[in-house]
Amino acid sequence: MTKVSIPSMQWAQVAEKVGGPLVLKQIPVAQPGPDEILVKIRYSGVCHTDLHAMNGDWPIPVKMPLVGGHEGAGIVVAKGDLVTEFEIGDHAGIKWLNGSCLACEFCKQADEPLCQHALLSGYTVDGTFQQYTIGKATHASKIPKNVPLDAVAPVLCAGITVYKGLKESGARPGQTVAIVGAGGGLGSLAQQYARAMGLRVIAIDGGDEKRVMCEQLGAEAYVDFTKSSDLVADVKAATPDGLGAHAVILLAVSEKPFQQATEYVRSRGTVVAIGLPANAFLRAPVLNTVVRMINIKGSYVGNRQDGVEAIDFFARGLIKAPFKTAPLEDLPKIYELMEQGKIAGRYVLELPE
Repeated sequence: MTKVSIPSMQWAQVAEKVGGPLVLKQIPVAQPGPDEILVKIRYSGVCHTDLHAMNGDWPIPVKMPLVGGHEGAGIVVAKGDLVTEFEIGDHAGIKWLNGSCLACEFCKQADEPLCQHALLSGYTVDGTFQQYTIGKATHASKIPKNVPLDAVAPVLCAGITVYKGLKESGARPGQTVAIVGAGGGLGSLAQQYARAMGLRVIAIDGGDEKRVMCEQLGAEAYVDFTKSSDLVADVKAATPDGLGAHAVILLAVSEKPFQQATEYVRSRGTVVAIGLPANAFLRAPVLNTVVRMINIKGSYVGNRQDGVEAIDFFARGLIKAPFKTAPLEDLPKIYELMEQGKIAGRYVLELPE
């Protein structure tokens, strides 16, 4: 194993049991295996999934104690003997998909996120809310050195996830996509990827702060669900021909928007579920879905190539993730704001040197 000088202990935010609380403490620095890299994390985005993980909201076993986080950007400081993708000093990103078997049917068909043996950063393995994080070299993202690490951090999950969802929607340049939760971390990026892909955007969210941000990001219309008396009619009216959106990207963290989407997507349109509200269900009228030929599908995180493409959009200056920087010790406060729905854009933690 090739490596540089690395401390034996590091600072991390640790959930010691399901539901928390978080404890800021020192823990050992792990050593990379033969096919792994050790990344000195400089910045890590905070995703709503991190809160779900700590709270045990999903019926998927979560590692405890847990270091959350899966949008980590930093510098490779050690690597295993089998690693050829990275050199010491390279900039790297640790994503939600930390590793997969690369040998199953799904991995062989570039559906690595569906691998039954996938390793998930900040969920089944410790993530990026620590100074040094382990990742499988084949799944870590190479980040160009001219790209700022704080700004690119949210792209490593939020950006790749919404980019994948837009690809899955099948929407073509010139068509309209409605983005539900447009003012959040994922939504702010989804709007930009959509516009970079030639799509027209209707932003759906609540509050004037989010309205301002969505308008600045180029949304052609903003529908405020807290003020709208008929959201379905308002979304349809915002489309150029009044027939509804060609695609709907669902990033909401509550169930109701998932039930409404088929009402304002146009016939032959596609509803893409990405957000993961706890204990929620997708429901749609069978007759309406069949006779209007509506497509309803889920979209998970992107594969390795989706990651390359999403980072390339950012590196070319087409994506600017709205974010606020905070120190590692502020993570509990950020979770509180997240639970209250008061975050516009993304928070990015700056890890101590």
